[in-house]
Order: sequence, then C-alpha cells, then structure tokens
Amino acid sequence: MGEAHAAMATRRRTSETAPPASPKSGRRVLVVEDEQDVAELIRYNLAREGYDVILVGNGADALKRARENKPDVILLDIMVPQLNGWEVCRRLKQDPETRGIPVIMVTGRVEEGDKVLGFEMGADDYVTKPFSPRELLARIRAVARRGRVDPVGRKNQVKVGDLEIDRHRFEVRMKGRAVALTPKEFELLALLANSPGRVFGRDELLDAVWGRDGFVEPRTVDVHLARLRRKFTAARVPAPGVETVRGVGYRLREPAGS
Repeated sequence: MGEAHAAMATRRRTSETAPPASPKSGRRVLVVEDEQDVAELIRYNLAREGYDVILVGNGADALKRARENKPDVILLDIMVPQLNGWEVCRRLKQDPETRGIPVIMVTGRVEEGDKVLGFEMGADDYVTKPFSPRELLARIRAVARRGRVDPVGRKNQVKVGDLEIDRHRFEVRMKGRAVALTPKEFELLALLANSPGRVFGRDELLDAVWGRDGFVEPRTVDVHLARLRRKFTAARVPAPGVETVRGVGYRLREPAGS
C-alpha cells in the first residue's frame, strides 16, 4: 500500500485536524484499508462531504461490519490482512444480506488481470492508487446512484399554475409560450413540478435525473437550475417558482390558492 504515500503525503500533512463541520448526507461508507495514513486521508475527505465513515483494517472485520452496518458503499483495498479484497468481495456478493451493497476495489496494482478478477468477483468499480479525493468522491456517488428507483412516479403531463409540461412531446410551456430546455433541464423541472411543494435533496435529484452517469457532482444540479431560470427569462416569460431550501435542496413553489 506504499504506492499511495508519495501522492498523498502533502495532502496528509495539511489534513491533521478534524474535518470541518458539514451537514450529514445520511450516507455511510465502509472503508477497508490497513494502511492507517491512507485510511485517515480517505476518512477526512469523505467526512468533509458529510459521509459517515467506518474504518476497518482487515477482511474479516470488513465482512462483519458490512453485515452489521449495511453501508451504502464499500471502499475495499485488495491487499488487506486475513482475507484479501477479492475474497471479501466474493463473499459479500454471495450473501443475500450484502450482495446489493456497491463495492469499489482500491489498489496500487495496475495489471489488467487484477481488474478483471475484481469484476468477476462482483466489484462495481475499480480505483487505482494514487487517486485524487475528487475522483474517489465522484466514483462513490456514481456507484451509490446505480440501480436506485425514481422516488416519485413520473406523470406524462403536468400542469402547475401557468407551467405546463408534456413528456410525450418533450415540451415546456409557460403561459402558452414554449421554452426550449436541454434533456437534463427538462427532467429536473418535470420532477420538481410532479410534486409541487415537496423538497428534493441534491443527491435525490442526481439519482433521479442523472442515474448511472458517472462523474457528476451535487453542484451540477445548481448549475442546471440556474441555466433553466435564465432560459425562461430569455423567452420573456416568468420563471417557474423553483425555490432553494438552504442546506437541503430545491422545491417548486405551490401556486397560490392550490
């Protein structure tokens, strides 16, 4: 596991203090890594993003904690004591209680055969050391989103006040005037309009709109909604009442008198 030291040493020296306070995402990550410096660096960066992090240093403990804590994602180093990562992954994927938990294999080994073996054991993704914290976070978000079900049944036609959305025609109209949106902007607005007044978290919107897309960060939602509002302004119609709920996410304001 020494391969990661050179790339991580500088960041490690600047990360000795506890991570700054961050709103909890409600997501739990089990990190299986026997090199303490590497494990602490991963823990620091995940905790900064609001993740609840569980650290273990060997394969036997990994299996035990996975069954007990049911994490949302497992970050699994291959070369850990007692049971190596391949065997841990194989057992996790054979156990009905843990087979649905996404597993990201983490290692300094770069041989193609090692990656193939990891995927044959059921791994969902594979990260090679050294890696950047940003890449790791993006991969964790991506595998956590895979296979999730849209939390709200999608209607083909939605009307909220003067806003009308038609999924079959891929049309959005405000006061009868069409507004051209990209597919992602359209899906964001349609999802919010499907349940006016309901607050959607950024991760929830990412799950429903971006699904299996890989390296997408939560602020992507903010960027798309800002562009969406500008397009309504450019079309010279009122922007839909998308409100920011600080620290949580977004909702579409219910029309007056509803």
